[in-house]
Amino acid sequence: MTALPTGLVAGTWNIDPSHTEASFTVRHAGISKVRGTVAVTGGAITVGDDLELSAVSATLDPSTITTGDAGRDGHLKSGDFFDVEKFGEWTFTSTSVTGDGEDYVVTGDLTIHGVTKSVELAVEFGGAATDPFGNQRAGFSATLPISRKDFDLTWNAALETGGVLVSDKVNIALEVSAIKG
Repeated sequence: MTALPTGLVAGTWNIDPSHTEASFTVRHAGISKVRGTVAVTGGAITVGDDLELSAVSATLDPSTITTGDAGRDGHLKSGDFFDVEKFGEWTFTSTSVTGDGEDYVVTGDLTIHGVTKSVELAVEFGGAATDPFGNQRAGFSATLPISRKDFDLTWNAALETGGVLVSDKVNIALEVSAIKG
């Protein structure tokens, strides 16, 4: 039996989309990084009395991708990349939650662009608090690297100096605030 982190109580914690963010970083032209965000539109964290009885689910909306460049955002939403007309939702559903009191791993199925792959999120529990409106809140940070190719996201352009315009590796970071149901 793995004990829950201090301050986290069993029950359902609903992800608060207005205080939650998914961001990504990808290498561009082999020399710099492009950063962006995508909205987390919902989800829940079910905390069991034992950590191993816990579960996580989340949905994201790829039509909200923002990188600070409208042209690039449009390209990412097109059929060359995420094809948001056809694949309008991304999902994550956990298959296991493990931890040792400091480090946690949430393993689950991530679906992007109609392709589902098993991934592992390295998770940090940020703590729990009661907000000024009486809501019990819990905060989590998570990271994971993915391969674009694993999700059939293969568009690219060759560079004159060698290499490609967009790297295969994408680093994803999540900042999650959840409210006890």
